Amino acid sequence: MEHEPGEGLRRRRFLGYLVAAPTLAVAVQVTGERTAAAGPTPKQPEEIFDVGDLVKLAAAPTSGLVAVQVHEDGTASFAVPRAEVGQGITTTVAMLIAEELDLPLEKVAVTLSDARPELLFNQFTGGSTSVRSLYGPVRTAAAIARERLVATAARAWNVDAAGLTTENGAVLGGGKRATYGALAKAAAVARTTRASASPKDPSRFALVGRPANRVDALAAVTGRKKFAMDLDVPDALPTMVRRAPTIDGTVDSVGNAAAVAGMPGITDVAVLEHGVAVRGRTFGQCIDALRALEVTWRPGPVAGESDDTVLGKLRRRVPRVSSPPLFSKAIDAEFTFMFASNSPLEPDVAVADVRDDGAEVWSSLKVPGDAQAEIAKRLGLRVSAVKVHVVEGGGSFGRHLHPDAALEAAEISRKMGKPVKLSWSRTDSVRQGRAHPMCVSRVRAAHRGGDVVSYEQRHVSTETSFSHGFGDMVTANVADIPIVVNDAIAQVFFHLSQSSPYKFGRTKQTLTEVPLKFKTGSMRNVYSPNVVCARELVVDRLAAELDKDPLQFRREFLDDAKLRAVLDRAASEGEWGRSLPAGVAQGVGLAGEYRSACAVLVEVDCRPETVHRPIRNGVTGPRVTRATIVVDAGLPINPRGLDAQMIGGLNDGIAMAFTSSLHIKDGIPLEGSWDNYFYTRQWNTPLETRVVVMPPSGDEPGGAGELAVAPALAAVACAYARATGTMPTRFPINHATLGFEPLPLQPSTPQSPVDGLDRAF
Repeated sequence: MEHEPGEGLRRRRFLGYLVAAPTLAVAVQVTGERTAAAGPTPKQPEEIFDVGDLVKLAAAPTSGLVAVQVHEDGTASFAVPRAEVGQGITTTVAMLIAEELDLPLEKVAVTLSDARPELLFNQFTGGSTSVRSLYGPVRTAAAIARERLVATAARAWNVDAAGLTTENGAVLGGGKRATYGALAKAAAVARTTRASASPKDPSRFALVGRPANRVDALAAVTGRKKFAMDLDVPDALPTMVRRAPTIDGTVDSVGNAAAVAGMPGITDVAVLEHGVAVRGRTFGQCIDALRALEVTWRPGPVAGESDDTVLGKLRRRVPRVSSPPLFSKAIDAEFTFMFASNSPLEPDVAVADVRDDGAEVWSSLKVPGDAQAEIAKRLGLRVSAVKVHVVEGGGSFGRHLHPDAALEAAEISRKMGKPVKLSWSRTDSVRQGRAHPMCVSRVRAAHRGGDVVSYEQRHVSTETSFSHGFGDMVTANVADIPIVVNDAIAQVFFHLSQSSPYKFGRTKQTLTEVPLKFKTGSMRNVYSPNVVCARELVVDRLAAELDKDPLQFRREFLDDAKLRAVLDRAASEGEWGRSLPAGVAQGVGLAGEYRSACAVLVEVDCRPETVHRPIRNGVTGPRVTRATIVVDAGLPINPRGLDAQMIGGLNDGIAMAFTSSLHIKDGIPLEGSWDNYFYTRQWNTPLETRVVVMPPSGDEPGGAGELAVAPALAAVACAYARATGTMPTRFPINHATLGFEPLPLQPSTPQSPVDGLDRAF
């Protein structure tokens, strides 16, 4: 990048390239500038260099390999190297391009890029890092395109480009006007050429920072949006898999494969490592066939494990906490967080067409390059012989970081020698999919003379799988990470995402992972919800022991101006301390992460008439009646999108606090679908929710996608403790209530119901 003399950071010129193309195309060059420098008194690694900094660092060398293109019809397009799974990244990127080009938002088309090995770590969608990584490169490319269009018009009109302006998709000046469409071909270059431009100063933003509807909203609500299940790939017939009664159990034998292959509509049966696949004309025929299979199974790696056995193993691995400082009084607490499912609304789906000399795969993938490499390895093909198309996903919760469905579809297609459209059943998605690990968090905090003098948190978890490419990112950039962390990938992620914002003297947070072979993944906010919930509950206890108001106690010990500001605003908007009936209480939770800050203030009703209100086929319990969320995301791009993300995080937090968990018995979850996995229901959602997006507090956006999950869980837990007078120590609070009759373990997919109207209410 170049600096203009006398100009501040905002007016830097960034380098890029005019790419040889029929119409104007622009790529960018980002130099890999270190995004955060070491502070003078670093207390915890996350405060110096966080997960988002690592992703930006890793993505920077190849971020110039993406291009904004302007077409002869006056539109612009961009293939974003990230996944869209409902978080709104396509809208955000479209807004950035429209802003820099002075082009109407509806004239910007943002699609998803196929897997591109040359992009290396530039196709990682996780950790609320996408907007932070793309903000600079996308704006630079669009700014270069705008300057090129202006220069082209100036040359045609034989005037000084400095006297021209852009507006509404056109260049204006001297009484003349030329649309971008009319200039696009003339602005193109025959040879890739270096160029530079200054993106707009944020003070000139006309679109960024204003609420905008999602560009795909109409398609979504009218059913026109295309997911993997909607793809019409020639001869890719419906395919499903019969799976084992334990997680990752394997096939011992199949007694009637030939007979099942002859069932109506069935074209193929294939034995896999972890199941038996059937391919048929319809998914209904596939369900009939897989249920008819006679399979004997070998147990999986966690067969026999249950909630109690896992919890016992975790507790035995909790490291000893340090002795409290002399003459201090210690508060000790231990919290348990049960397994939680990260099954999204859309089940795992992938389409695969594998031939002798190549393969083509379609799926929702958050690390498509990793999927491409792994598919090529398993098929014995060159990476360049495998095409991986990224399809929009109906949710993710972190599930699509792992390409499980794509790998399995490729394996099935190779064995059958035909294209397949694989869909996991919902039961398999819950029972055999990935989960947020069970964990135990033990905390000791000590106070002396009205001051908190130490805080120690020992977090112990079943092993979290980071096999999705994050480890490669760490390994490739370890020399540039300006802190020392343990070389285990989970340790790196933990220490780059966890820190305490409070001035509690000697502060220490550690992670211990127990290598139990459950299928786990990086569910939203990964470690933060559990770590932050345990911390905020202990903060409330500290406040009580020191006879201070919980909110004022937080203010007193906060070491972060942004967090203090969102806390103050939440207290004001949420009317902290207002009079409430017995059994109803307020709670507050805080989280500073991704270079953003969030405070959640809730009111929870624990009165008997609420806890025991009749709900058919559901777990009721306490209800959050009022919620206030205040977020400082640095530079907010789309406040309406932020609003939606905060509400999503709030509902995640409510679910993790009250109802959503997996009950492990004999090596597999009892839950088998969304109707008995109790994510937040309508009857659990707040009657009143308000989101406040703080004004810009910086020149760049922070991460926000998962930001509200942790403080929401913490706030609900703290409110519950105050309402009932008992601090909860196991989450979700209603885990002891099964609340449903488990589906049979075999066949692994139940028969489709035919009485849907009878079940509707």
